[in-house]
Amino acid sequence: MRKSALFSLLFIFVTSLNAQYTETINSNRPGQSQGAFAVGTNVIQLETGGYFGNDEHTAFGSTTDIWGIDYQLRYGLLFENLELNLTGAFENQDISRNLLGTQDESSVRNFKANSIGAKYLIFDPYKELEEDKPNLYSWKANQRFKWKKLIPAVSLYAGANLSFGDNPYLYEGEGKFSPKAAIITQNNWGRWVLVLNFIGDKLTEEYRNYILMATVTHAVSPEFAVFGEFQSIFSDIYADDLARAGAAYLVGKNLQFDVSGLLNFKDTPSRWQVAAGVSYRLDLHKMDEFLEESNEGNRRRLRSEKMSRKNENKNEGNDNN
Repeated sequence: MRKSALFSLLFIFVTSLNAQYTETINSNRPGQSQGAFAVGTNVIQLETGGYFGNDEHTAFGSTTDIWGIDYQLRYGLLFENLELNLTGAFENQDISRNLLGTQDESSVRNFKANSIGAKYLIFDPYKELEEDKPNLYSWKANQRFKWKKLIPAVSLYAGANLSFGDNPYLYEGEGKFSPKAAIITQNNWGRWVLVLNFIGDKLTEEYRNYILMATVTHAVSPEFAVFGEFQSIFSDIYADDLARAGAAYLVGKNLQFDVSGLLNFKDTPSRWQVAAGVSYRLDLHKMDEFLEESNEGNRRRLRSEKMSRKNENKNEGNDNN
């Protein structure tokens, strides 16, 4: 069965080679979902940030102050469609419990998550689907909604959760290694981007996690974007609905800063968090493998061109002064 899975994965790799390198950084932050597109071959990208917040559990009578650091290291390997990534978080929890009038305090600190995996783009509609030609006889036909715009780019992700030593974030009986898989879709509609993640986590454990994430991003300008995200977690251990919102600012082609916040919709526990982070790209891409017919490439190339023109106008204004 393992050999069959490996053969299937290798078959996908060699049957679809679409370039994805883009002029500006392609970051998954500040949301928690993964985009469908890889970073490009020989690109090393670090996305990291700090967060703090509070969980209050009415049933347990506990309050937990939380701070942590999350990170994602991404690398484009061999093919433009292939990305390897390491994702994780180190978290500290200071827990205060009030049980029958007795106050109890404790602290927990360790890596809450670590997973290593590979993502591969199997379908880019802008490249794979034939572009509609303009109708020279009907303006109305040209303005009609094209249903194929709803067809997303699709990627597959396969990885594994890793834990080392005596980790307090593991449930009793939980193994230190478990597989993780995801289907990732992405629609680019001008300044709007919709990303969906369908995730199966800890698939060999008794208590599996199934996660659905939907992220909508809007580019207000070439440098500034806002986002909203909804996440549903389904598990016999912990189930929740989370909402995130925030903004990101692009500085040059390889650096992005972001801020975000999180809330949930129940009191077992009630949760809030705020976060800030940075994404940096070390661009070792030696060949300009842009695809003129690549949806993601065109979108990011246009943004880069707008930024370049804006910087040129600023420099001209300074010279005139």
